[in-house]
Amino acid sequence: MKEDMKGLYAAILLSMVVIFATNWLFPKNPARQEVSDTPAKIEVTTEVAQNPLTETAPNTEAILKADKRISIVNDAVRGSIRIKGARLDELYLNKYNQTMDIDSPNVELLTPAQSKAPYYAEFGFIDAENKLRLPNSETLWQIKGGKLTPQTPVVLEWDNGQGIKFIRKISIDNNYMFKIYQSVENNSKQKISLYPYGLINKTHIEGEKSTSVVHEGMNGVLDTTLKEIKYSSLKDGKKEEFKSNGGWAGFSDHYWFSALILNNNQKANVKFSNIGNNMYQVDFVDAPLIVEAGSVGTIEHLFFAGAKEITLIDKYSKDLHIDKFDLAVDFGWYYFLTKPFFYILNFLYKIIGNMGWAILLFAALLRLAMFPVANKSYESMSKMKKVQPKIQSLQEKYKDDKMKLQQEMMELYRKEKINPASGCLPMLIQIPVFFSLYKVLNIAIEIRHAPFIGWIKDLSAPDPLTISVLTHIPLPSFLDIGIWPIIMGLTMYVQQKLNPKPSNPDQARMFALMPVIFMFMLGHFASGLVIYWTLSNILSIIQQKVIMKKIGVD
Repeated sequence: MKEDMKGLYAAILLSMVVIFATNWLFPKNPARQEVSDTPAKIEVTTEVAQNPLTETAPNTEAILKADKRISIVNDAVRGSIRIKGARLDELYLNKYNQTMDIDSPNVELLTPAQSKAPYYAEFGFIDAENKLRLPNSETLWQIKGGKLTPQTPVVLEWDNGQGIKFIRKISIDNNYMFKIYQSVENNSKQKISLYPYGLINKTHIEGEKSTSVVHEGMNGVLDTTLKEIKYSSLKDGKKEEFKSNGGWAGFSDHYWFSALILNNNQKANVKFSNIGNNMYQVDFVDAPLIVEAGSVGTIEHLFFAGAKEITLIDKYSKDLHIDKFDLAVDFGWYYFLTKPFFYILNFLYKIIGNMGWAILLFAALLRLAMFPVANKSYESMSKMKKVQPKIQSLQEKYKDDKMKLQQEMMELYRKEKINPASGCLPMLIQIPVFFSLYKVLNIAIEIRHAPFIGWIKDLSAPDPLTISVLTHIPLPSFLDIGIWPIIMGLTMYVQQKLNPKPSNPDQARMFALMPVIFMFMLGHFASGLVIYWTLSNILSIIQQKVIMKKIGVD
């Protein structure tokens, strides 16, 4: 009778049930809705860089010097707006460096057209009848104001010579949110109808693969539904179109993103498209702005460009009524666990001041929360270990009568008050916990470049003190793991020795290899996750040893 093997199969089966049930109840990407045509098939077009991703493209500094610009300055960002075209195309994130090197430059988010990797945003109007002169990427605006700061917005004006004046007021808060307030003064003798638009244009290198478990590509929440679109799904000029009242749409990188915030009071047509030359575009076209002769029409839009700071994004979502703005962060299948885990970790971090210690305290609190369940499991396993000699005796006695063996073993379990399946419950609970914490350590920018103690300088990266570093012997990347994964593997080995030995030899050999397999597998995961798993194992060992002593098991 392979009772232990049945327990393993039961654990795997139950784990799969939990995962698939979660995916069904909490879908990450619900089915897309059918979308009707945009009004008059209005298309948003933009200038495409002539030299994308080539060595002959001028450097960013030379491009910036070629145009007059309005400086952008606040605590979180710095950059500039190109006056010609009123385009937001230069932005650096002051709080984040590209690497952990001391002289590492700040993260560059937005870059101008004609650079090697353009990434910019612009706003404007479309005339469906093409009768009016409208501002475009070559328009020279008149400026009112100096720098763009949280205290000093800038105003740009342009007269089209047909009796229509365009005024654009741009403001920024002290973080990453821009407000673009546009007004149209109609001094002509006829009513005009203009379609407001906004777009983000971004370069993505074809064939560039990300090893991240976080979605990187185009995304948005449109009509309350999350859309995540990979670059690879928009080949050969393909596009995807939607209609939405409110929501947002933009580009998502691992830790940074940009988004056009849609107006909650009217339906917009939103498009994700490949526009050629390794460039992709997210744009929207609003319902028409109708301006009677002698009157003024106004429209306001928001544009986000910055880091995925979860608490800040949640604040924007609440204060600015942006539908599900927090889904810009890829919380994954276990959203209902991942997001609370982040807030608990962030709370502990604010108290302790070190994310590594916060992770360890979080592990201890989780073990405390699971203490009653784990207690019953360890009691059952300890009793199983205590009666193992009796089980082996029954297996020997009834080796030729499987049905009788099963009956006798069930009777033994009943007499000893043992539930063989109870050991699966902690494993079942740990699966969503493990994946949720794994996701938190991958998505939370607060953990990026966060140090612990000793050689761990970045909890979001694998342990850097590897076997190759210590021995100076080059190893294949899969085998080259750090100190913390080895410690974790040892705790798994000790924990395994405390459990009942599987009666099946093949299963016993497989279980003996598990610590080694997990050691090398987790050796390339974020060190914060490995540290969490190690402490969790140590606490489990202590708890199990106490129970074994209480029951009288060696």
